[in-house]
Amino acid sequence: MPRTKTSPKAPKRISWLLPRLRARIAAWPWFWRWLARLSVACALLGATTHLILGYIAGKYDLADLNRMPERSIVYDNQGREIGRLHGENRIVVRLSEVPKFFQEALLAREDNGFYDHGGISWRGIARAAFRRVADGARQGASTITMQLANNSFRLGKRESLFRKLVEIALTRRIESNFEKDQILEMYVNRIFFGTGFYGIERAAQAYFGKCSRDMSPDECALLVAIIRGPNKFSPFRNYEVAISGRNMVLDRMVFFKRLSAEEAERIKNIKTKVLPQPKAPRESWVMDSVGRELTRILDSEDVDEGGLKIFTTLDPALQKHAEQAVIKEMAAIERKSGYEHPLMSQFDERHKREPAAEPDYLQGAAVVIDNATGAILSTVGGRNIDHSSFNRAALSKRQAGSTFKPFVFAAAVERGLLPGTLVNDGPIKLGDITSASDPEYSPVNSDKSFNGLQRADWGLAKSRNTVAVRAGEFAGLEAVKDIAARVGFGEIKSDSAQLYLGNTGITLEALTSAFSSFPNAGVRCRPFLIDRIEDNTGVLVFRSGVMDTEAMRPGAAWVTAKMLERVCAPGGMASEVATAGLSGPVGGKTGTAEDYRDAWFVGFNPRITCGVWVGLDDPERIIHRDYGSRLALPVWIGIMRRAQSLGYRGSEWARPALREVEICGASGWVAGPACRGVRIRETLPEDIIPAGSCPVHTLVQPDSIPDPTLPDRLRKVAR
Repeated sequence: MPRTKTSPKAPKRISWLLPRLRARIAAWPWFWRWLARLSVACALLGATTHLILGYIAGKYDLADLNRMPERSIVYDNQGREIGRLHGENRIVVRLSEVPKFFQEALLAREDNGFYDHGGISWRGIARAAFRRVADGARQGASTITMQLANNSFRLGKRESLFRKLVEIALTRRIESNFEKDQILEMYVNRIFFGTGFYGIERAAQAYFGKCSRDMSPDECALLVAIIRGPNKFSPFRNYEVAISGRNMVLDRMVFFKRLSAEEAERIKNIKTKVLPQPKAPRESWVMDSVGRELTRILDSEDVDEGGLKIFTTLDPALQKHAEQAVIKEMAAIERKSGYEHPLMSQFDERHKREPAAEPDYLQGAAVVIDNATGAILSTVGGRNIDHSSFNRAALSKRQAGSTFKPFVFAAAVERGLLPGTLVNDGPIKLGDITSASDPEYSPVNSDKSFNGLQRADWGLAKSRNTVAVRAGEFAGLEAVKDIAARVGFGEIKSDSAQLYLGNTGITLEALTSAFSSFPNAGVRCRPFLIDRIEDNTGVLVFRSGVMDTEAMRPGAAWVTAKMLERVCAPGGMASEVATAGLSGPVGGKTGTAEDYRDAWFVGFNPRITCGVWVGLDDPERIIHRDYGSRLALPVWIGIMRRAQSLGYRGSEWARPALREVEICGASGWVAGPACRGVRIRETLPEDIIPAGSCPVHTLVQPDSIPDPTLPDRLRKVAR
């Protein structure tokens, strides 16, 4: 039976949706019927697009329009600007500070109907579209509000219909939430004026050396011209092209009747004076230190936002001299006999060919700290920051060497050792070291000589290794590690007796801070460079304040400071200080790391402590048998001379409670009734005078001595 052909099934229609209207439309001719359907479809598409764009535009926070990253300004301790950090190179001003002529020129050039339209110039869009279709030329149709939306929210440079629609939606939101003057104010502060300058105020300062409110009409017109083509119309690149742009702006003002033709001609005849292009700001060790400290104080968002006023503790005169002293003395070392490393002058040529090359020449660093507060007055991280921005003062951990010995003696003084106590300068024998993990350790003195029993303060003044080891054993390794942690060395895990001779790493800044506790009655103040921070409205955001801790007993600090005076006196390891013309008491310690790889000198007066380090980034011997007294000390003397001329001096150390006692000349301990020989009267701090008397000369049995452990400790230093 043959199959019968069936007609296709008609589509199911919705009968309940506007039946009467649909019936009427169905009776229309097909042309009008399809036109109606197309109109409805377009309306639905437009409504959907409007909702989508409104949703997307609504996700942008309009508060960001007023968040304009400015550079944070850094000031020295005199309140003078020394540099800027982070943010964009702009200074925000009120619209009332912007010349009326600039505003008129801007509107004539960018958006003549700004105050009349609702943020979108449909006529301009239509005109731009026609030109694009007619001759392929691109013509701008963005209003000032549209430019503000695009610049503020980074909608992208790639032209697309969707991006333009989002821009229009954002523009509508901006216009409905802000007054016209507010929009114009945000625009003139956000716009890019070329060469890294944002906003009218910074541009006026850079191009003309004046505030925006003081600009003349020709200068205003020139800045407006730059907006359209920051590179093309830059007066730094091509002055004549910039002037032609200025004249075009004046012509636009005449066209829109914002300026008379006669006045425009008068302004065109003015030769606008433009400053030379400013050099890129040079990095500095201070700005490097400020930047790193800033990230520890504030959240990264607050730092990046900029607009802060950062007041530092830096003394500009002292900083300049410290930088010069490091450069001068390092050059002098390079001329010394026996110096075999590359010269800085040789690296200069190499750096031009290889900008990424790391410096291989001799480096130096210096730090100056206020004893009473911890304020950093000067910091130098190397010889040339253009060659390497690595800050050797703050970041480089190097072996402390003999600069660690004062802390060994301070620990021993806290346990009862006195400056006059006799300590054996003889060879270290097996059994002399009991508190460390290497009893066989047997260091010798740098000159390979031994002098038998000597006063403890003589041993420190002469930097005798054997005396330092015995003083360390007197205190005990754990006591030495404890005082090292308190002064800022951090936790030391080594159990080796090599610690007594400075076999531990530390930065120059931390070591200088540690030494500042000696003239400061044992109190160490946390070092800081940033004193306070204000936002751009003057509201205090952060204040450092003084943070101190008792690093050692006041008596131990005072005694050790007096012992370190002997280092700088005739006969000491830094005897050059005695003839350097420094007034008042000074103390300090030289330091030379193993194989002459690091040279140090850290010293102080009652007001400040200065630390100097010399060495190569890749640790190598600097010069054979050249010590800190010959390499680092000249830098220190130069800086301290300048510091004293600036008023950083004092008459005496911080004094603890003192008492005059008699010392047995034969043992160096407090004399007892049985001490029949020479007695020496000394003034010592009460908190370090031992409770017992001289254990060498006694009328009683050892088991009745008030401090039965004293003879054992004495034998450690005297045998």
